[in-house]
Amino acid sequence: MFKRIILKNWKSFRHAVLPLDPLTVVIGINSSGKSNAVEALEFLRLITLSNEIKTDLISSSSTIRGGVNGIAFKPETRFTIETLIEADRESSVDFLYTISLEIEPNFKNIQIYHESLIMTIDGEKKIFFETLPANSESLEIKALVRDYLSGSEETEKLLSRQQSILSQVKTSAINIQMNFVFQKLRNIFIFNPEPSKMRNYSARSDTLQSDGSNIAGVLADLPDSQKTDVENTLLKYIQHLPEKDIKKVWGEVVGRLGKDAMLYCTEEWQPGKTTEIDATTMSDGTLRFIAIITALLTRPEKSQIVIEDVDNGLHPSRIKLLLRMLKEIGEQREIDILVTTHNPALLDALEPEMMPFVIVAYRDPETGESKLTPLEEIVNFPKLYASNSIGEMVTKGAVERSLSRKS
Repeated sequence: MFKRIILKNWKSFRHAVLPLDPLTVVIGINSSGKSNAVEALEFLRLITLSNEIKTDLISSSSTIRGGVNGIAFKPETRFTIETLIEADRESSVDFLYTISLEIEPNFKNIQIYHESLIMTIDGEKKIFFETLPANSESLEIKALVRDYLSGSEETEKLLSRQQSILSQVKTSAINIQMNFVFQKLRNIFIFNPEPSKMRNYSARSDTLQSDGSNIAGVLADLPDSQKTDVENTLLKYIQHLPEKDIKKVWGEVVGRLGKDAMLYCTEEWQPGKTTEIDATTMSDGTLRFIAIITALLTRPEKSQIVIEDVDNGLHPSRIKLLLRMLKEIGEQREIDILVTTHNPALLDALEPEMMPFVIVAYRDPETGESKLTPLEEIVNFPKLYASNSIGEMVTKGAVERSLSRKS
């Protein structure tokens, strides 16, 4: 799992640490930096695509706002993202991955300034690769790559500055460790299900799109060995979402050629009388809820999922069902989940043991830079919590006022 992300000169952050846990909740008012923090995770996924970084940043599929122009804390031209990843929840092996990039004048290009990967085992550090100081005039950079499987042999490689070093050296002799970190980054999934796109027919697929548009195709294309379990788990949580029970949810192949699928469900609004409907008439909240469950059930185990405004479209009375689903499926499949929310009902539904995993994004009143702080570390949090629920604190603006005084 990811243990933390460190942001240096990234978008609205001068320096911030985002701790990550099995279920992390990020809160904050509009323009506080929540989405900017999420986009740092998307950037870590983007650099595994093995394309030129600038090309991916400005592509139509990029969810990082502003492209090259908006990626660094102005007026800085360099930024750094570090992430600490643990090999296993039961082990003492950690990987520290660092990537620093610089932006050329007039935002003409973005390229590697420094990059490294370090493994720590019981306090002992092993450097898998690190770059040497870059020549600002060159499109290439030297990297020292060490193969610990062959006695720590060190090789100097001349590599492109337009792609991440990790994506260029992951196939070396030390690919076991390299690929572990590479796949952790590659499997970050920023999920923003859009109900309007989920109502259409979709092509059969084994990979869910980030907008949920092909959810029907994913459910219909599940292998028989997995299909029943997924549909049963979907039903377990979705059946109590509306006022009356949903009896079944499934994706079904349609059309003569069998290439497309549609999402269906069976509802029971009167005892003993069921009705089948397709996605075209399902509510936005129902579609988003189904999409989130499907993502948790079909993404790779031990991966990271990020969902902004996770409770969008849900009635406040169903928030506890949402949280229970996130915690139970996440724990079962060892999927770590980061969500953002503005909803006081979700915050009030959090159990006391979740308090350490609530992170507040806010703006420093003097510098304007975004900052991140655990809710429990607010100076007068115990006093506020004794007389207000978290939802009330947020609604009244008490959290922001306390942080402003702290700053």
